[in-house]
Amino acid sequence: MLFHQIKETINALDTSTISKERKEMLEPLINYIQNKVEIGEDINLNFICTHNSRRSHLTQIWAQTLSAFFKIKKVYCYSGGTEATALYTSVKETLETIGFKFEITSDGKNPIYQIFFSDEEQPIVGFSKKYDHINNPSSSFAAIMTCSHADENCPFIIGVEKRIPITYEDPKAYDNTPQENEKYKERCLQIATELYFVFSKIN
Repeated sequence: MLFHQIKETINALDTSTISKERKEMLEPLINYIQNKVEIGEDINLNFICTHNSRRSHLTQIWAQTLSAFFKIKKVYCYSGGTEATALYTSVKETLETIGFKFEITSDGKNPIYQIFFSDEEQPIVGFSKKYDHINNPSSSFAAIMTCSHADENCPFIIGVEKRIPITYEDPKAYDNTPQENEKYKERCLQIATELYFVFSKIN
């Protein structure tokens, strides 16, 4: 069972707000997951952006949460960047307002968190790392490119089975502005809505 506040947020998502163009962009991910379900294989999804600090974490966390919401088994979500930095504070704070619980397991410039969305599911391990970090899959995975910069600057990813660009505008543009909280929440809910659409299509 997902935490009540997270479940309420999910139930309020409106997929009718997703444009036809965005739905077409999401289609290859739907097909990849559906094919894996049909042949009974693990579904390894590695969400990649440049710094592994914002969009890739939001997509990883929502994908893992929504796969549990729709009771789709054997989904394992990861994230990485073309370089490692840190999970950005506003991402953590935005997710906490929705009901996710963060427990820090290692402090420093690049903290490691356990991120809980349910008392019954394994927590997500969240920290910034390169896409080919030892914690991430090295074969039989889909690379979901969440920013155009990473897509353009990662011409080859070893072991990838399917490369899928699903890019998002970077909320970093609003850091240290009066709109920061609003824009992080907006991007967070856009990602949640689109990944709800993806997992809702899996049979």
